[in-house]
Amino acid sequence: MPDVDVTQLLLAYADGERTALDRLMPVIYDELRGIAHRHLGRQDTGHTLTTTALVHEVYLRLIDAERVRVRDRGHFFAMASRAMRHILIDHARARKATKRGGGLVPQSLEEATVVTEVQAERLLALDEALERLERLDERRCRLVEYRYFGGLTLKETADLLGVSPATVKREWVVTRAWLNRELGEGHEPGA
Repeated sequence: MPDVDVTQLLLAYADGERTALDRLMPVIYDELRGIAHRHLGRQDTGHTLTTTALVHEVYLRLIDAERVRVRDRGHFFAMASRAMRHILIDHARARKATKRGGGLVPQSLEEATVVTEVQAERLLALDEALERLERLDERRCRLVEYRYFGGLTLKETADLLGVSPATVKREWVVTRAWLNRELGEGHEPGA
């Protein structure tokens, strides 16, 4: 399906036509799986969420969203990527609460041992750093979400941010260095 059709479905969805998302999902499912795969690829091995589960969670969040404002295809995928990040953060927080005994929800041995405390700590540390970055410079926070989590190219990111690819490249280097300093050595987001 050409981009124009996807864009039209996205605009219909943004205007409140909930069936548009149902027609859109089969068209964009593989792209969402790719974004989910990149997100999960940045997690340590053994994460309990699968690529499919993450895509389905995003779908559920989007279907429940009130009057989502989508500008275009790139903006939609950036929004979906951000939702995936939040799902993973929520998952890590729930895992930490369970480790501390909160909730005491029965789990199988496999579920209980899959996400380690270290994984949850690293993901939560990244989320906290991104929240600090968003307070300092919202555009650079979006830059990280688009490039690191969404896997968007320099050009796609530049288009979404309304700046030149050279600006994105320059800010990406500075922002990665800032995140590396905030998180400590060895946690730098990918190039």
